[in-house]
Formats: sequence, C-alpha cells, structure tokens
Amino acid sequence: MMWSYGMGWGGWLLMALTTVGFWALVVFGIVALFRGGRGFGQSERGAQEDEAQHILDERFARGDIDAEEYRSRRQVLHTP
Repeated sequence: MMWSYGMGWGGWLLMALTTVGFWALVVFGIVALFRGGRGFGQSERGAQEDEAQHILDERFARGDIDAEEYRSRRQVLHTP
C-alpha cells in the first residue's frame, strides 16, 4: 500500500541540507566568538602591521621623524 501524503525524496533531501546548514552556522558562530576582536581574514600579523603603521604615522605627524626616515621605515614595514 502506498502513502500519498509523504514528503518524497526531494523533501528528505531538503531537510538534510537544511540540517547541515544549521549546524554549519552554529559551528561558524562558535568559531567567530573564540576569534575575538579580529575581523575575518585579518591575521595576527596583519593587526600588528596596522598598529605599527599607525604608530609610525603618529610619530611623523608629531615631527619626531622626518619624511625620509618615515618613507624608509614604512618600506620596511610593508616588505614581506
């Protein structure tokens, strides 16, 4: 005897994909919480380089270093 009110294979496939998507979002959320203040795709080194560049900009703005020293230090910061 066939049941005419079942979901069929399409419904089961949709339900399975939805379940996998839900758990992927849960894992993604937990990982995002543990990553802390860093943005996505921003590594620890990238954050340190941004901070170093900010300090260098401040020193140049205050007049602690001249333009030539600023350019040379900036080049060192951005050299891989």
